[in-house]
Amino acid sequence: MMKKFGLLSVFLVSALTLAACGSDEETDGSSGSGDGGGGETYSVGIDTTYPPFEFEEDGEYKGIDIDLINAIADSQGFEIELNAMDFGGIIPAVQAGQLDIAIAGMSITEERKEVVDFSDPYFEAGPSLVVGADNNDIETLADLEGKTVVVKTGTTGADLARENQEEYGYEITQLEDSPSMFQEVSNGNADALIEDYPVIAYAIAQSGLDLKIVGDRLNGDSYGIAVLKGENDELLEKINAGLQELRDSGEYDEILDKYISE
Repeated sequence: MMKKFGLLSVFLVSALTLAACGSDEETDGSSGSGDGGGGETYSVGIDTTYPPFEFEEDGEYKGIDIDLINAIADSQGFEIELNAMDFGGIIPAVQAGQLDIAIAGMSITEERKEVVDFSDPYFEAGPSLVVGADNNDIETLADLEGKTVVVKTGTTGADLARENQEEYGYEITQLEDSPSMFQEVSNGNADALIEDYPVIAYAIAQSGLDLKIVGDRLNGDSYGIAVLKGENDELLEKINAGLQELRDSGEYDEILDKYISE
């Protein structure tokens, strides 16, 4: 598993001020030249508050997910339009027909599989418990009794917090984006947060956040690319074929190494 993070210096300031969040903004981050273009154009939902997978820098969308979906589109001869929005609104937008594809560091869960179909997994992640850098009292969920845990709305971290709340006796605060969670703990307004390991490790390394990861990952998560359940089998086949081509050619590893190195 890739743990050592390098390149790309961007995070809190830009992410906290994203104008694109919650909008239907499109960028030039489209592709489709692999088979000469001229194929279908698909609307893709992303969450640009999620480095190293998705973020905005100098008005351009970047990250692992952005590079992957562009490479898949190029490989399979279709085009894409990127739409940035809050993470919690992405699956509802797919259900409403506003999006064809969702790629947003989205964990494959049984609950989500009731409304969307997922591609083959493209990244193995997992949520971690995070506290202030000077906090030596919290190491596990068992240390959270009477304390406040902040989570991001609509995520598996939020689900995990709710599932364990009664057993460990903590309060939960839900926020809409990762930078706000980080700020809440850094400011002492919350005792801990739950965030996917690669995201928080990248943020701490790149932005010098006054936070630290404690304990082991709380579970194992696999990220997948989603389409509307039962309605886009052909598109899902293209996505899986593109993913496999990227793995076979070595481009998949090149994309990950661009943002995360072992």
